[in-house]
Parts: sequence; structure tokens; C-alpha cells
Amino acid sequence: MAKYVFPAIIEKADDGYNVSFPDIENCFTCGKTFAEAIEMAQDVLPLMLCQMEDDKTPIPEASDISALHLAENETVTYIVADTMKYREKYNTKAVKKTLTIPQWMNEAAAKANINFSQVLQDALREKLSV
Repeated sequence: MAKYVFPAIIEKADDGYNVSFPDIENCFTCGKTFAEAIEMAQDVLPLMLCQMEDDKTPIPEASDISALHLAENETVTYIVADTMKYREKYNTKAVKKTLTIPQWMNEAAAKANINFSQVLQDALREKLSV
């Protein structure tokens, strides 16, 4: 899970804007306005990259914008994708974990009304630097 930057080609069409990523196979989106097309690109890119990470598909190097050949109705911009933030936003399903702690610690935590799930999440965030 990482941060990525890839060029997006934005094509002006009769009904809006089409977006493609020359380095990411089958990664397309569109929008009625230029701003909407950019917003959709910012959503589809991390989705595709998360899938590639999960499938252990190699993530390609991003093309240099200056090396891309554009048609008259096309423009190019970079889109940033943070797959960790994307997962945090969309993959919020809770997973039950079993853990073992000393009995004295369990009793002390219960008396202090400590939420074990929250403590574990906080500790994992700190350990993972997320």
C-alpha cells in the first residue's frame, strides 16, 4: 500500500469528458464536466491500484507526461492515488480477532472501562504509521 502518481489523459467528447490511464490497463472513467472527470479519475485510480496490490499484480512505472502523444481534443494531468487512504475510506468492515492477555490485565482494563477494540486499533495505527 502506497502513494502513486499516474498521468491521466482527458478527452473532450460530445457528452462530456473521457479519462484513461495509459499505464494502467482497463482503467477508464468519465464525467459530464472537466471537474467531474478529474474527481472520477481520483476515485477510479486508487480502486484499480488496490485491486492490483491485492492480486499482487506488478504496478508499472508512471509514464513521463512529455512522452505521451495527445490528440487535439486531449489534455493530460497527473492524478495522485493513496491506496491506504482509499482502503480506510471504503473498506471499513469490522473483523473479529481473538487475543490473549494476562488475567490481571483484563481485570484492570475492565475496571477502567477500556475499549479493547479501540486500544488495539490505536496501537496498530501507531505500529503501521498510518
